[in-house]
Amino acid sequence: MATVMPEAEHVQKAIKWISATLEEKDNQSLQSLIEKAVFKFDLSPKDTEFLMNFFREHGK
Repeated sequence: MATVMPEAEHVQKAIKWISATLEEKDNQSLQSLIEKAVFKFDLSPKDTEFLMNFFREHGK
């Protein structure tokens, strides 16, 4: 099952930010970056779950 991109702009920005940060700094864990993104982009629990599933399905 394919993951659909969310329509919420803040979630799209979080995905881009996490992806860019992973490319720049390999030493940060994905979980740590998702936790930072929650506060940086004011994400809801549903948004957070989407991010975790998105990166789990698409890898780093």
